[in-house]
Amino acid sequence: MQLDRPEEMARVTAVGGVVFNYGGVLRVQGILAKTRALGHTLLKPKVICEPEITITARSEDDDFMILASDGLWDVMSNTVACSETWKCLEDKSTNVGTMVGREEEVRCICAAFHLTDLAFRMHSRDDICVVVIDLKMRG
Repeated sequence: MQLDRPEEMARVTAVGGVVFNYGGVLRVQGILAKTRALGHTLLKPKVICEPEITITARSEDDDFMILASDGLWDVMSNTVACSETWKCLEDKSTNVGTMVGREEEVRCICAAFHLTDLAFRMHSRDDICVVVIDLKMRG
């Protein structure tokens, strides 16, 4: 979660947290720019691991899902991420690298690697984790 959400800022300060602004980036205790994360025991209870869960109805028109960390989303728009993923999943060439597995699974892995590489080249300053799920399982 971002600190620009009033309810997150209130939750952090209610448990004694301090929020600093470094170069326009709000940080809990001057360290982390997120209010929810895994493995940050030093920042408990200010930073928690409880996720925000939303439920979105799917339709038959849905093609794929991109699950990614802020290392991707901080530098890439939804439009670019979807366009690049679509290209990878629709690529019918036989060149999917040296990976072994079912073609549709390999294409999802290739799409995730491609998005990760793009985020890195777009100078992402954070950890980048990407998973692509093909909802159509095109082969």
